[in-house]
Amino acid sequence: MVQREAVLRLDDQWARVRSGAEHTEPGERDRLLDELIGALRPFDGDPQCTALLGLRLADRAALRFAAGDRAGALATIEEGLHSSERAAGHSPEFARWYARGLINHGVWLAWPLSDGARLPKHPLGPAAGEGPTAMERSAGERARDLTRTAVEVWAGLDQQDPVNRRGLAQAKVFLGDRLAELGLAEEAVAWAVAAEADFRQLLLAGPAAEEAGEAEEALDHIGRQLELRLRFLAFDSLIGLRARGLLPERLLPRAVVAARIQGTPESAIAAGLGLDAEQVRTMLEVTPWLAVWRFEVRVPDGLWTVLEHPWHSATEVRNRTAEEVAGELLHGFVGSADYPGDGVPWRVLLWWHEEGEPAGAKYRLVVGPDTASGTPS
Repeated sequence: MVQREAVLRLDDQWARVRSGAEHTEPGERDRLLDELIGALRPFDGDPQCTALLGLRLADRAALRFAAGDRAGALATIEEGLHSSERAAGHSPEFARWYARGLINHGVWLAWPLSDGARLPKHPLGPAAGEGPTAMERSAGERARDLTRTAVEVWAGLDQQDPVNRRGLAQAKVFLGDRLAELGLAEEAVAWAVAAEADFRQLLLAGPAAEEAGEAEEALDHIGRQLELRLRFLAFDSLIGLRARGLLPERLLPRAVVAARIQGTPESAIAAGLGLDAEQVRTMLEVTPWLAVWRFEVRVPDGLWTVLEHPWHSATEVRNRTAEEVAGELLHGFVGSADYPGDGVPWRVLLWWHEEGEPAGAKYRLVVGPDTASGTPS
């Protein structure tokens, strides 16, 4: 008993160091954490110590990840989750620790699937021109499964407790992110919308200022993610989300624009999204989209050379399909001094909002001596 109390006192000291309430030098901090982890290991049958071991191994993993040691972090969090899972059934607090560890593990596993701004590198999934490696995709799928388990853990806790409701909402956000990284845009949107609804309910409950700020920050993040993810949805996916009640009213103008960019007629947009024709026309007239294009010419050594402005540029347009915008550009290009002639290969790609990989282009055309193929994406 005395030994157990000493270990718990050591954990209290680490908690103060971790929070910044007690200052230590980095080397001393690492020594203290290693000592604590070693002291907790013998208490394998004690639920609290087992839960604390999982939590402190997660702390060690976070420090390793921050230092750039992703492999070490993954191995450490894997070990920590075994302890956390064993303790999770003994108290709601231990279950919360387990769920948070699952989410962190998922974030670190999926790290190579996102860019520096934490946006998916391959949002088109299997259709991507240069998709993830087999190892990256496998890690991403495991990250998705771990995060889904975290959602289930949070959902199994008392939802009358605002801490659990907030944890569940946050877990849904992370699951949407993991799905987006794998190119599963429709599922990613569905989970983000569900998380958004949860956070709005939390705000309606009148939380404390700090918790309200966290909820508002989460809503801002979700809003940005939803606007980006709609760019990668086919019209059938938009219809499906609308039918399931997972296409919020505020996103309808963007969904209408997304459908029009793909070449969907206004009447079909109205029918598919349950709107009247006048609503669709108004949304298209007042909601611009940014068309971004790039013309390239193949030089004798086989490389593609990007042309300068105005053949590499962008502009806002309203109520135009990608094919219509590209048609005007093509007409101007063929009649310009920059046109390379009929015997030289050239191509054009046009995106919505920002340049990306060719598979994500809303319109692409490749022209050469023996080929000419244009495809609205």
